[in-house]
Amino acid sequence: MELAPILLFVYNRLSHVGRTLEALAINDLASESDLFIYADNSKSIEDQEKVDEVRSYVRTVRGFRSVTIVERDENYGLARSIIAGVTEVVDRFGKVIVLEDDLITAPHFLRYMNDALDFHRDEERVASVSGYSFPLGRALPETFLLKYTACWGWGTWRRGWELFDPSGEKLLAEIRKRGAGREFDMDGAYPYLQMLEKQCRGEVDSWAVRWHASLFLADRLMLFPGRSLVSNIGHDGSGVHCSDAVHFDVALSDSPVQVGKIHVVADGGIAALLENYFRNLNPGLFRYLVRKIIKRLKI
Repeated sequence: MELAPILLFVYNRLSHVGRTLEALAINDLASESDLFIYADNSKSIEDQEKVDEVRSYVRTVRGFRSVTIVERDENYGLARSIIAGVTEVVDRFGKVIVLEDDLITAPHFLRYMNDALDFHRDEERVASVSGYSFPLGRALPETFLLKYTACWGWGTWRRGWELFDPSGEKLLAEIRKRGAGREFDMDGAYPYLQMLEKQCRGEVDSWAVRWHASLFLADRLMLFPGRSLVSNIGHDGSGVHCSDAVHFDVALSDSPVQVGKIHVVADGGIAALLENYFRNLNPGLFRYLVRKIIKRLKI
């Protein structure tokens, strides 16, 4: 099996980058994997010192078959950086694993991602693979498929990324034309449509909502692990609502997730659990989390 290259997108959070790379380096396929680090440039004079610290640190990274660092000479922002980086690497290698600088991976993450990308490479309806799984409060199958996407440690193939449409306006118009807004919003459980509308108005710049909309309209599926192999440390107490992050906290799996044959259909039972998970969040907390996500997308 030819291993997928790993993309890591970094900016100015040295402590997060360090933890992310330390965890990734002890994955059991790290030493056989090629790592591409995309380091965005500063958007302000105030950020420059922190950006320089991150760049200095990533130049010292070892433990992978190769490390390629792409230092942007201007500030791309997260959305443009990810879109450009994924396009460059997936066009070259045909598949890719994507991480941001606030994600901690279990030691079995790379094994699962590569197994999944290899096993489902010819299954057209499966367009992406997630390493993160939401804490739904019950035992889940080893792997399962949903018509939803997740962006905390994911992978795709060239054939999947070719479905990505960067035009939020085009995506929004097609969803409205089909009368599919409520379905797009997880049966009203999550405001994806609102986020896409904000994208079109220039109020946010989200690659993830456009990725979700692209796969949604193409009727494609994402593979999820039954036990999470990724934990997000981005909501880590930098604001006054630090305790709110517990709703997305997961215990990283201490055992490998086995990839095998499953029915290539969205799991309706798990989809309902996920929809209820979002509906049952405290309304005030839910609004805060949406605002926090939108605020980050403006960075």
